[in-house]
Amino acid sequence: MNKVHNVESIKVDNDYLFLAVDGKSYSIYLPDCSPRLAKATSGQRQHLEVSPSGYGLHWPEIDEDLAITPLLKDARVLESV
Repeated sequence: MNKVHNVESIKVDNDYLFLAVDGKSYSIYLPDCSPRLAKATSGQRQHLEVSPSGYGLHWPEIDEDLAITPLLKDARVLESV
């Protein structure tokens, strides 16, 4: 199976979704990508699944699904350290 994206890591804090995808790191302000995710508890944000194809992210406790490609279009690229 060809993957749409190679998701290397994901971190969610109170304000941002941080993704390492396809060799680059990104940050997205939570209210900009998902009001539902922005309102979720920290525990709900941490419980997420990556689709096997690398197409999207799923938060089962809040029934939220986000496709990765549209997220990356509005994301801020983080500088490599």
